[in-house]
This record gives sequence, structure tokens and C-alpha cells, in this order.
Amino acid sequence: MKKFLLLTTTIILILVMVTACAPQATTAATTAAPAAGTSAPAAAATEAPAKQYVMPTIVKSIAFNWFTRMGVGIDKFAKDTNMKAYIEGPSTADSAAQVGMIEDAIAQGVDAIGVDPYGVPENEPAMKKARDAGIVVIGQEASTAHEDTMNYDLEAFDDCAYGEEMMKQLASRMDEEGKYIQFVGSLTNASHVRWMDCAKAYAEKNYPKMEYVDRYESKEDIPTAKSITEDVLKTHPDLKGVMGSAAGDVVGAGQAIQEAGLQDKTAVVGTSIVSYAGELLKTGAVDLAMGWDPADAGYAADVVALKVLKGEPITDGMDLGVNGYNKIILSTGPNGVPIITGSAWIEIDKNNMDQYNF
Repeated sequence: MKKFLLLTTTIILILVMVTACAPQATTAATTAAPAAGTSAPAAAATEAPAKQYVMPTIVKSIAFNWFTRMGVGIDKFAKDTNMKAYIEGPSTADSAAQVGMIEDAIAQGVDAIGVDPYGVPENEPAMKKARDAGIVVIGQEASTAHEDTMNYDLEAFDDCAYGEEMMKQLASRMDEEGKYIQFVGSLTNASHVRWMDCAKAYAEKNYPKMEYVDRYESKEDIPTAKSITEDVLKTHPDLKGVMGSAAGDVVGAGQAIQEAGLQDKTAVVGTSIVSYAGELLKTGAVDLAMGWDPADAGYAADVVALKVLKGEPITDGMDLGVNGYNKIILSTGPNGVPIITGSAWIEIDKNNMDQYNF
């Protein structure tokens, strides 16, 4: 009997130990399979976070209101996408300083560089170096760049159409006759030169009574534009028109025109924004400011850069999701750079300037 009890006790102990060591299949299955229509937090927690790309935009000069406004768009892009996008540039417009900043960005190993070059040829060696290092390069106002220096150049609009429109606006205020001058920020700024070339060609074809005097380089500097205009007025006191390319050109010219008391006799039309030209628009010393919203341009350029980084195609007619860039046109520049063109230009005078508070 004792042997029987001992045997029975031993069997029971073995069964208890086996049961305790067995896996809890029911519990595990319940944890691993969430109910239909619900998410699985454990699985989501293991997903890799999206890569945060480093994307500086290096502009002609960070001191310009134009690029302060562009920074607003770039900051919004950074917030919307969680990318490390930011704007930087020299304190004054200078190609050598801008090139140095591009070189620094390359050394830092950034993922993409946006460039609004003061001079395209001066910037190209550094931009090519960035491309060779595997960095995406997106330009603005750089349609004459070579193919191997940029992935894309972004233009707010067709350059020639913009220059022709500027001439139409100037001519209408000059009664289609008389002397006029042109300003560019730099003689190597591709967009500025293209605008003015197309404007001049349009005038020669359509306004035979208009007389082209000369083209001047403001160096993106308002006092320089003012001083040149003052000198021109000494030689050509009958000057009837001024065209400007850089945002400060019409400001410097307008100041000179206003101080000479010629705001009712000499028309001033060109690229600018209200924060620069607003007061002169009110007095009539500047007749019309044309341009585009730099914030939208900065945002759109970063959209393009991010798509390239992700391997997404850029296609003709694509909507970049940014005002004025809702149906882009793809083309190729004279030196091979792929160009993305929007339809984003605006025209600002004293009657609608309150709609463009930047």
C-alpha cells in the first residue's frame, strides 16, 4: 500500500511540473492577434521613422527682404515635413562668399542644397562638386546653368514672357515713346539678363519710338541703383522709363526720380515687393512692382528637392501643391539644365499693394 501511495504521489508531482512548464498558447494568441479593424501598437512601434534630410537653401544675401520672405516658406516646409530645411546666405551679395557657404554645406554632408546664385558661372564649380558628392542641387533663377551642376532649376514663370510683360507695362506708361534704361542685379544673373533681353527685343519689334539707352549693373544694391539713375539723368534729363530686375533696382531708381521731381514724367517698372517699394508705389515714384512670392518659391524648391531625394519622378503638368506651381512645365535650358517652370508672377501697384503684405 505504501508503495502504491508513493507511486501515485510521484505521478501527480510529474503532471504538475509538466503543466507549469508548458507555453501559455491561448494567452499568446490573444496578444498577437488584435481584433479586426484595430491597429497593432506593437507593430507600429517597430516601424522605422522617416529620414530627416538636411536641406539648406543658400541665397545671394540673407540681408535682403526678398530672402527673409523666402525663409518664411522654407520654415513652413520644414514644419510641414519634419525635414531640417533652413535658409542662409552672405550678409551682402557676393559670389565668393556664397560659394564658400556651398563648400561648407558639402563638407557637412548635407542631403540637398537649394541655390539662388548671385552669378551662375561663379557658382557652377561648387554646385558640380555638390552633385559629384551625391548631393541634390535645386537652383532658382539659374536657367543658363549646365546640366551637371543642378538636378533642376526652378523658375516662377517663363522668363521671356515675364520680360515682355514688363516691357508692355513700361511702354504703356511711356506712351510707347522716349528713352529708357535697364537694370540687372548682376550681369551674370541668368534670369535678370534673360528678362531684359526679351524686354528689349519686344520693344524693338513693337515700339519703334522707344529708345534704349543702356543696361546697368546695380550689384543688388539700392544706393548703387540710385546713384546710377542720378548720373543717367544728368546725361539724359529727358529719360522717360526705367526697368529693374533685382528687388531694390526700382527702389533706388524711384528714389532718384522722386528727388528730381520726375515721378509724373518718368515711369519706373520692375521686379520688387511691397516691403521694398511700398512707399514709392504710394507716391507714384515707382509705377509697378512685378514679381512672385518668394515664400512660395522657397517652399516649391524644397518640394522638388525632397521628391528627388525620395526617388520620386518630376513630371510635366505635375502639381507641386504650392500656389503658382500647380501645373508645372518641364523644359531644358540652353546649357542642358532641366527647368521647372510655374505660372506664379504677380503685378503690384498702389491700388492692390495691401493684398501683398510682404
